[in-house]
Amino acid sequence: MKRVFDIAVSASALLVLSPVLLVVALLVRWKLGSPVLFRQMRPGLNCQPFAMVKFRTMTDARGAEGELLSDRERLTPFGRFLRATSLDELPELWNVLKGEMSLVGPRPLLMRYLPYYSPREMRRHEVRPGVTGLAQIRGRNAITWEDKLAADVEYVESRSFALDLQILFLTVAKVFGGKGVLDAAPQGALDIYRAKKSDG
Repeated sequence: MKRVFDIAVSASALLVLSPVLLVVALLVRWKLGSPVLFRQMRPGLNCQPFAMVKFRTMTDARGAEGELLSDRERLTPFGRFLRATSLDELPELWNVLKGEMSLVGPRPLLMRYLPYYSPREMRRHEVRPGVTGLAQIRGRNAITWEDKLAADVEYVESRSFALDLQILFLTVAKVFGGKGVLDAAPQGALDIYRAKKSDG
């Protein structure tokens, strides 16, 4: 039922939101240049890598020696707007339609974090990663990484169609209420957490 629901909703959403996707794509091309889409390898079901696709939110600005500037320096006001409204996440509906992601599940993080998960935290990869999830509706940046990963495992252990519907409803309510919930936490924060954990 979950996979059928994912296909039906993602296909319908891509069709209904196609004008929005087109406008955002044109604005990204105008304000940030090409490519319009940002692709990055992330761990999917059973840690199998896939290319997650999002709208680009940063420039390719480089320093005097040709090195890429920091994320903070390359993130423009327009990019912040896309992230705050979660518009940059809309192309992930294509990942859902292809079966690489689900509408609801643990957010896919970076491949380089895989060696640092505890055996319990690794359970977050027993399901398809999601566009939104339990951790996102519980506070996004307001909770610690330990709490986020614990919420991911809690979802895996208690997942149900009813829970998915609840998470989707709360996600939509937060986004339309001006509180975007998708993937807004800086990855650098998790880098620090992982470094401390590996040292310990």
